[in-house]
Amino acid sequence: MSDRRVKNDCVPLKRRHVLLGGAMICFSQIVACARPVRSFDAVDDLVRDAVGKGEAPGAVVVIGHDGKIVHRLVYGKRAIVPVSEPLSWNTHFDMASLTKPTMTALSVMQFVEQGRVALDDRISQYFPEFACNGKGDITIRLLLTHYSGLPPDVPLNDPWTGKVEGVRRAMMSPLVNPPGEKFVYSDINYVMLGLLVEKLSGLPLDQYVRLNILEPLGMTESGYLPPSSLRPLIAPTQYDEQGVMLRGVVHDPTARRMGGVAGHAGLFSDPQDMSIYAQALLDRLKGRPSCFPLRQETLLLMTTPQQPPGKTDLRGLGWDINTHYSSPRGDVFSRHSFGHTGFTGTSLWIDPDSDSYVLILTNRVHPSGGHSVVKLRHDVATEAGRALGLTAPV
Repeated sequence: MSDRRVKNDCVPLKRRHVLLGGAMICFSQIVACARPVRSFDAVDDLVRDAVGKGEAPGAVVVIGHDGKIVHRLVYGKRAIVPVSEPLSWNTHFDMASLTKPTMTALSVMQFVEQGRVALDDRISQYFPEFACNGKGDITIRLLLTHYSGLPPDVPLNDPWTGKVEGVRRAMMSPLVNPPGEKFVYSDINYVMLGLLVEKLSGLPLDQYVRLNILEPLGMTESGYLPPSSLRPLIAPTQYDEQGVMLRGVVHDPTARRMGGVAGHAGLFSDPQDMSIYAQALLDRLKGRPSCFPLRQETLLLMTTPQQPPGKTDLRGLGWDINTHYSSPRGDVFSRHSFGHTGFTGTSLWIDPDSDSYVLILTNRVHPSGGHSVVKLRHDVATEAGRALGLTAPV
């Protein structure tokens, strides 16, 4: 098994701005430099141990701090079957639910920033048919924070296919709780938010994201529905219902049945592009020059608690802050930190207080369902924070 590590490396994100079609576009690239920073051996040991135990075929870990990448690790395999393939820095991953905050919630907040929509608008104002089954009072804010009262997903126990049927099932969904009462993580929330982006923009969701997020950030290796030419670089996930290995086809069954583009899943990306995203977001929050396509005050709304008053499961607008999903925070990143996970084994946790982020990309479901990486996420974040000199928040 290969161990492709860059130990104690310093990798700043260099940016250049180019005038293209009358718009200022920000391109980013990762450039290595030789200055040693600190030891992240404990992080590397955790990853090697997890891969050795079969918790994931391999893993990419990126640790950013003070405006640069201070450590990255590429270890293990991209694929185990049908043939073994080594993991590489340019491996593309199915980002799964990281699609929700990074693309869909950001898209919605761009319309909020423009005054095209308000957070406390009822979603039924835009989709009257959604009001059935007691859902008329669900707001955009409740969808973004997963306090809508909707169930976790649309029914998948019969072999339906097609976006039209997926949309119908989302629209017709019953409630499992009164809106605003309880935090229940639901893909239906983000199916509806993706539809809202399409309605407001007049574009398919993947096209809107490409034009308004990926291209402005210079995320040239990211997108939905990756072409077949890219598949050799994509980490496969698992066998589908017909026994076909999913590779370059979204793992999430609802997004897959809807054609591969949905508000809750569908993005494919690589370590470099996701590092660009995380750094641009941090730069915007910290008031540094940034090409992040949202103003600082709007981004602050996304990354601070926005759940209904008195509720203890803390959610931003798209981002997780403090719920039972918050294991990627570890023990030492601040209470102001936030992040998200993806079912396939991806996670990103960002701490503006320490100016840091931890990105972990795995295809832990390969080849037949995989194992949990919850503990790995927690422990890597803890050791990364300790290596950065952080102590447990009070």
